[in-house]
Amino acid sequence: MAKTVEDFNKRRLRSSNITVVISIALVLFLLGLMGLILINAQKYSDYIKEQLVVNAYFDENYDIKDSVKIAKTEAETFKKIQALAPVKKATYISREMAAEEARKSMGIETSALFEENIFPSSVEVALKPEFVDPAKIDEAIKQIKATPGITDVKNNSTLMVEVYNNLTNIMKWILGFSLLFLLLAVVLINNSIRLKIFSKRFIIKTMQLVGAKRRFILKPFIKEAIILGVIGAVIGLAVLFGAWYYFITQIGTPFAQDNDQLVILVVSIFLLGIFITVFSTIFATWRFLRSNVDDLYYS
Repeated sequence: MAKTVEDFNKRRLRSSNITVVISIALVLFLLGLMGLILINAQKYSDYIKEQLVVNAYFDENYDIKDSVKIAKTEAETFKKIQALAPVKKATYISREMAAEEARKSMGIETSALFEENIFPSSVEVALKPEFVDPAKIDEAIKQIKATPGITDVKNNSTLMVEVYNNLTNIMKWILGFSLLFLLLAVVLINNSIRLKIFSKRFIIKTMQLVGAKRRFILKPFIKEAIILGVIGAVIGLAVLFGAWYYFITQIGTPFAQDNDQLVILVVSIFLLGIFITVFSTIFATWRFLRSNVDDLYYS
């Protein structure tokens, strides 16, 4: 009979541990998924911002006799623009390249009907994502326009502001959902741990009544919590990256290429799973350590 009761308790303990591990793995999987979405959302937000270019034009008055001098001046100006703080990338567009682009856009195949020097050379500037901010874009344009050799700067500031505001709103929503998932992670893991500790409340109180110190009682529970947290985190991360790899192979798009951000995400999820598990264990165990014997029957 005693063996039957002991086997039953062991099965119940294993079942409780499996439930806690599955809960931790599932919650950390969802939290990690939101982290990957957030990383890639930020990455593509910056990519879209970098596509919003500013065009800086050189003097359109061109004399073929001064072509060497003009080319040298434009090269120096181009280097100065590249060195500006707001500039992410700069592309020099010569008069010939501008004329060729114009022919393509107009559908003109021959160059006989098209003069190459009617368009001024220019620099196509992609700003750093942080300078697409409406509060900073005017200052960035002023710096480009103040560069010696530049006579005019054109950009669609209205479009830039609209895109920036839309991307900012999207990022706020994603960040909000991430924080919500973090809160749910804490609540769900905490509830699973509390149920596990609740089943051992009489053992905890018995150890305390025979003279065991609170630190001594907490120690095995904390060790077990760390082990369960590690196992849950490993399973959750394995499922997460397995599902993510399958997803990107199906759509053929390489997401999240920043290895540093991936490492930070993995370490954060791993440590978060252990921290929440240990914290919930200490909190739940401490509750029964402070309770009276009679309270154990009504908790």
